[in-house]
Amino acid sequence: MGMTRPQERSEGRGQPSGVWKREALRGPGAQQKSEQAGRSPEPHAWLVRLSVLPSGDWLGVGGEGGGIERRPMSCSAGKAELATCGWVIERGQFLIHHPTGLEAEKDGVPVFKFSRWRAKGQALPEVVAKYQALGAELNVLPFCSQFIPMEIINAPRHGSIIYHPSLLPRHRGASAINWTLIHGDKKGGFSIFWADDGLDTGDLLLQKECEVLPDDTVSTLYNRFLFPEGIKGMVQAVRLIAEGKAPRLPQPEEGATYEGIQKKETAKIDWDQPAEAIHNWIRGNDKVPGAWTEACEPLQKLTFFNSTLNTSGLVPEGDALPIPGAHRPGVVTKAGLILFGNDDKMSAWQRILPNVLEVEDSTDFFKSGAASVDVVRLVEEVKELCDGLELENEDVYMATTFGDFIQLLVRKLRGDDEEGECSIDYVEMAVNKRTLHMPHQLFIGGAFVDADGAKTYETINPTDGSVICRVSLAQVTDVDKAVAAAKDAFENGRWGKISARDRGRLLYRLADLMEQHQEELATIEALDAGAVYTLALKTHVGMSIQTFRYFAGWCDKIQGSTIPINQARPNRNLTLTRKEPVGVCGIIIPWNYPLMMLSWKTAACLAAGNTVVIKPAQVTPLTALKFAELTLKAGIPKGVVNVLPGSGSLIGQRLSDHPDVRKIGFTGSTEVGKHIMKSCAISNVKKVSLELGGKSPLIIFADCDLNKAVQMGMSSVFFNKGENCIAAGRLFVEDSIHDEFVRRVVQEVRKMKVGNPLDRDTDHGPQNHHAHLMKLMEYCQCGVKEGATLVCGGNQIPRPGFFFEPTVFTDVEDHMFIAKEESFGPVMIISRFADGDVDAVLSRANATEFGLASGVFTRDINKALYVSDKLQAGTVFVNTYNKTDVAAPFGGFKQSGFGKDLGEAALNEYLRVKTVTFEY
Repeated sequence: MGMTRPQERSEGRGQPSGVWKREALRGPGAQQKSEQAGRSPEPHAWLVRLSVLPSGDWLGVGGEGGGIERRPMSCSAGKAELATCGWVIERGQFLIHHPTGLEAEKDGVPVFKFSRWRAKGQALPEVVAKYQALGAELNVLPFCSQFIPMEIINAPRHGSIIYHPSLLPRHRGASAINWTLIHGDKKGGFSIFWADDGLDTGDLLLQKECEVLPDDTVSTLYNRFLFPEGIKGMVQAVRLIAEGKAPRLPQPEEGATYEGIQKKETAKIDWDQPAEAIHNWIRGNDKVPGAWTEACEPLQKLTFFNSTLNTSGLVPEGDALPIPGAHRPGVVTKAGLILFGNDDKMSAWQRILPNVLEVEDSTDFFKSGAASVDVVRLVEEVKELCDGLELENEDVYMATTFGDFIQLLVRKLRGDDEEGECSIDYVEMAVNKRTLHMPHQLFIGGAFVDADGAKTYETINPTDGSVICRVSLAQVTDVDKAVAAAKDAFENGRWGKISARDRGRLLYRLADLMEQHQEELATIEALDAGAVYTLALKTHVGMSIQTFRYFAGWCDKIQGSTIPINQARPNRNLTLTRKEPVGVCGIIIPWNYPLMMLSWKTAACLAAGNTVVIKPAQVTPLTALKFAELTLKAGIPKGVVNVLPGSGSLIGQRLSDHPDVRKIGFTGSTEVGKHIMKSCAISNVKKVSLELGGKSPLIIFADCDLNKAVQMGMSSVFFNKGENCIAAGRLFVEDSIHDEFVRRVVQEVRKMKVGNPLDRDTDHGPQNHHAHLMKLMEYCQCGVKEGATLVCGGNQIPRPGFFFEPTVFTDVEDHMFIAKEESFGPVMIISRFADGDVDAVLSRANATEFGLASGVFTRDINKALYVSDKLQAGTVFVNTYNKTDVAAPFGGFKQSGFGKDLGEAALNEYLRVKTVTFEY
């Protein structure tokens, strides 16, 4: 409970009360208007007209052009003098001397007053000229500089320094002292920093801190420390600069906060909080703008000042004051008004910890004797006190001291979920009968931020070639920031402290959110990657959801083992193994399945307990950024997931080289995979798994179910527009059924509808991007040139966008380029093989350096088993194709890479095994 003195606002009586909002205004018309009023203006005085509003507030108003408009006042105040402010108040007119200007003038310091610094974003030449005439060597600024042109900020030889009343990077913004108190910070202070073009983001020069007392207000904190010590600190800073000893320390990203200016409309008290939080809110808004509520009958606005926190538990006698929304009525006493929060402060902890004489902020719940059953009791008692509060057992384990627990409750009761809330600058677009909300910035440390240098690029819609939006283009410095955030989250954050089961619970929640947003995700895949919407729902997004659910279930089943070893007689030994996360992982994903490839690797990575920096393909970044937003909503701690759109040669390379990255998971070309493997070895011998190129053979024997072989053969090539890592790169068809197979395939190809991927009846959408379309055209031209028969297709479709005809080649010989190289597009390559010659066709199928997938169609089970045994590929499909599942390991042989996605095997890619031996 807290005690405060309200100031009543009387409606309709015209009596000023409450806080005075003062605006000092000066303009070229001020002197003239003052003379018209019959009064000689004081030198450099600022004139302000005050009007009384019906609510009783005071408001400063300026006339046109920044001058002062004098009107009759309803105020009946007589003359008074406030020497400390230099105010002279008379009936109807307020004349305010500017003490700083007057003192400066006495010392011979030039004083300029401008109505504005700039016009239309450009600094006014006359302002810059007057400033430059001074020859200043250093600008010393109070508070923020964003309204001063950078020409002024950067002009002096030593630049500009700024005083800010908080310990940066915490509490950036104009209401820093208010928010220091509102958040209940135990430490306050000020920073002096070098001005830049950001908002309180410049390098630090010095900081000084002080203790924030429980009943401090903005005024007491300012008068006790921030003002007197701030003056000393600024003098010290200037001396350091003069001596050439002034440091420039980059502000850390960890702990950075920005809060907006406190205004009257936002200062209303939320009574559904503990007493300490309400006390902090009142003192943080003390005087300006003033914390307020409505009470009494009829409702009147009350503004509260001078709050003190009463921890004695004693409530003096008085009259009840009903307050709508408050947990209990206030009590009006001779000393003031007693207010109550929604808690009986500390009572739950004291009941559960009877051996603790006094609960303090530093009191640790578990070190004081509490057990897991006490966690349940504490959670349920607090939830009963705070109706509607979402509090879980895990929250207590993450905030074990009383002070941390109270801060946790304050955040939750205010709705400030530190993991789930983030400022997002969405790109909004009405598509597919819905409005998409797409993040477009980098995602680092739980926040969407611009790239270093604010660099961006255009992401293109392959359906019509139009620009979807501009996306932040990550730089090497951004990689370093993301890796640092991931490393801190792994080593020091909540992620490494929660149990494996709770980690799984978070991944289940993420999968649920992906399911809730599946239509939006599928629409973004169609928009950004050209994926057919219906396929995106089922595969791109649907399998992504399944993948996260599958690995969420694995989280608490990652187990080591005990191993019998020779005993160190006469003593005995126990040896066990533990499976541990490797640390920070880099995930580099391709453009064909932007969300699914992300999910295949990231789900296993997170289930194992790692943190991750994801580099989506530069041409398809949008679903990865939407995924990042969903991780926040799921409550995954900040820094665990980071997403950096950018070029592979820059961002992928830096991840491969970075000494703090311990694992790289890559899907892409064999050429790039080799380079990554080399970089991983040279940098720090980091673990690496590679899913690379393919030229998957599909063998169709004459004894197959021909209808099914045609259907699956079509799917093996044209699924996802042929942009499929396991696509059948070459079909071997037994001679006796070859011609019929080709006839049926061509017949089916001509039935395919090529069109807008968002149309529900579309079978085949645009290729992913323009460069890929051009490569497909070159690929087909090469096939024709070498003598293969182009049965159908082979050309770009004459319409906007990157559409390519489904294509079929026959008479393809083993030596041809198209027989050996992957098209990664809708191009079917058909070769004959002699009837009954199983070993010969196997030899041809295996005559490639790739070994990602393969297939066979036959009704002969013995033949199927024999062929599946001999095919040199990580996956063999028998009488089916493209049938992947989250539980089945997926990966290649030979130059198609090594390591596995999916299944239990994928977890081992992101774990390390530690052997521990005891002697007893």
